[in-house]
Amino acid sequence: MLFAIEEINRNPNLLPNISLGFDIYNALHSEQRNLEIPIIWQSRLGKYNPNYNCRKESKSVAVLTGKSWALSIQVGILLELYKIPQLTYGFHDPNLSDDGQFPSIYQMAPKDTSLALGMVSLMLHFSWTWVGLAISEDKRGFQFLWDLREEMDRNGVCAAFVEMIPITERSYFSLDWQYHLRIKESSVKVVVIYGDSDSLMGLDFWRWRLLVIGKVWIMTSKWDIPTYERDFFLDSFHGALIFSYHHGDIPGFKTFIQTVNPVKYPEDFYLTKLWFILFDCLVSESDCNTLENCPPNASLDLMPSLLFDKDMNEGSYNVYNAVYAVAQSLQEMLLQQVEIQSVGNGDGLIVESWQLHPYLKNIQFKNPVGDHLILDEARKLDARFDILNFGNFPEGFGLKVKVGQFASDMPHDQQFSISEEMIEWNAGFSETPYSVCSEKCIPGFSKTPQLGKPACCFLCTACPENEISNETDIEHCVKCPDHQYANSERTRCIQKTVTFLAYGDPLGMTLVCTALCLSFLTAVILGVFLKHWDTPIVKANNRTLSYILLISLKLCFLCSLLLIGRPNTATCSLQQITFAIVFTVTVSTVLAKTITVVLAFKVTAPGRRMRQCLVSGAPNFVIPICSLIQMTLCGIWLGTSPPFVDKDAHSEPGYIIIECNKGSATAFYCVLGYLGCLAFVSFIVAFLARNLPDTFNEAKLLTFSMLVFCSVWVTFLPVYHSTKGKVMAAVEIFSILASSAGLLGCIFAPKCYIILLRPDRNTQHGLLYKSPSGGNKLS
Repeated sequence: MLFAIEEINRNPNLLPNISLGFDIYNALHSEQRNLEIPIIWQSRLGKYNPNYNCRKESKSVAVLTGKSWALSIQVGILLELYKIPQLTYGFHDPNLSDDGQFPSIYQMAPKDTSLALGMVSLMLHFSWTWVGLAISEDKRGFQFLWDLREEMDRNGVCAAFVEMIPITERSYFSLDWQYHLRIKESSVKVVVIYGDSDSLMGLDFWRWRLLVIGKVWIMTSKWDIPTYERDFFLDSFHGALIFSYHHGDIPGFKTFIQTVNPVKYPEDFYLTKLWFILFDCLVSESDCNTLENCPPNASLDLMPSLLFDKDMNEGSYNVYNAVYAVAQSLQEMLLQQVEIQSVGNGDGLIVESWQLHPYLKNIQFKNPVGDHLILDEARKLDARFDILNFGNFPEGFGLKVKVGQFASDMPHDQQFSISEEMIEWNAGFSETPYSVCSEKCIPGFSKTPQLGKPACCFLCTACPENEISNETDIEHCVKCPDHQYANSERTRCIQKTVTFLAYGDPLGMTLVCTALCLSFLTAVILGVFLKHWDTPIVKANNRTLSYILLISLKLCFLCSLLLIGRPNTATCSLQQITFAIVFTVTVSTVLAKTITVVLAFKVTAPGRRMRQCLVSGAPNFVIPICSLIQMTLCGIWLGTSPPFVDKDAHSEPGYIIIECNKGSATAFYCVLGYLGCLAFVSFIVAFLARNLPDTFNEAKLLTFSMLVFCSVWVTFLPVYHSTKGKVMAAVEIFSILASSAGLLGCIFAPKCYIILLRPDRNTQHGLLYKSPSGGNKLS
């Protein structure tokens, strides 16, 4: 303040021919005695006489107060009665911005509405998501707590604890000081402290008992760190990060600090006392305000920051601007009075305090540093903050270094900046501190909330199958598209490989070879039968039906090849239709042969009707009738919902299987059911004919062949529905080959044995009488 007043008095362009002066009154640190000094100042009698002014000379035109907002409010209520302007140099307080309640209070500090955002930006930069809060227990503290929690919740930062620091003098000496222990014993590495010097006195009361290290303190301003004769308390705050209002450097201030001494300002009693204490000066016997034997180089510049802050901090900067605001307002007011009437040299100038209000409210100027100043709350800009790192090395000096800045009026990606390499952390940390409730969930895991705990406390759960997370701390895993699958680490989706039961696959190649071999074997048997067409064994039980059965079995083996290879629309339709019709022909042929056997042994009289049926070849009509019914069912299937090419992306991880979809499941099971019924009827008929004489018939062979056939397909159904993808097609092919091979082997193997190995039995006599080792002859 003194520096600003002297600078103004030397400025010929500001208040020419007028010298500014000041009175200093000590604001007692007592809620009960806050109004004592303002009343004495008003009465000018040195005692309490409210509403009296017994000094005729001009009074001060404005009052400068701070830092406590409570003091400013209490004094402001009193001064409002006299319309005296009050300029505060403490923190900006929204409570004091109410023009209706405090029209005479002007806050020099810029708005700090973005302070909460700046602190949260700092937390996010270092990934501090688990922090403690120690907030002053007052209106301003509660408002800041509300703003900070809102920003923390929006950005995923949680409060491990919230401790409200008492600010009244009674609470300093209260026995309820357990919050000190809670802060010290908490596992939280980062603690936000918000409040002015008064509020931190509550935090500092037990400083001699509690030395807290291993924590990073985020504070609101440098001057909030108390400095006392015992400096080890500063070790607790070593490494603190402090948000301080940004301001320019005032030229000449350091020189002014270096030249201040009691000789230059003999009227300053506090300066004399400070010299006496710090530099071991002696008090003159003739004048107690005069010092003797002081060091010749004694200067405030030599004092450690612990005892005297030589830098222009934000509080000092606000005082500097307050003096200039009053001077500029006086200048405007005097210029306006000059226009109305001529004013002399100023000796007789009388200025009333209330006259300054219109000028203070509308004032807008640049201070000597070049910063733009506005006192009107509606037009005042938000503050920019310097981020300072507090260090106590060398011990007791309490140095601060600017390591970053925050400006809410800048673009989002340029608002916050910090130089980590410049930060000196607390002695409890060997590297950048880490403060989280739960460790980060690495890619491949997602966060699972814990019941009853904050959002920052969570469990890391592995992503489910075919879901991934490729970033840390993902809330939910993302499902891979159908054409992709998750890798084993669940960190990325990989393109699936398109596959099908191909001819080149080992399984496909095996099935193809098997089908071709069986088909060739069937062709060989057919050739044998054609070569020996006139032998009794071939003519028995209708050789035409045997030829039809062999050809249909050959087609059964070959139709399995339609299920191998990349499916297309044509093959998908042919697979099921060919299978259904060819197998219907095969089974109906077996049924016809069985009926032939029954009719052959049941007919005894030449003129009976059943004999006529046998002679006329009626059993042969079974084949076209049964086949026609099956073809009708297949036609309905193709006309309503035919098979089509489909993709199965779920059966085998990492693969998309190209397969044939049956289309209508109802039609498929109707076709399969009809074939099953036909096979069951054939089995029953053959079973009933099993005890007929077996020299001329093959009833037992037909019975056993249909038993094998039915067993294969009954086993096929559950196995088919329990498999997926290529294996499903392989199971169907295997069932086709096995059932067809069963019919081929059971019916034609014994006949081929007789034809090729026992030609002696392939005669009329051989068929009428068995070999000597055989059974009974036919009678």
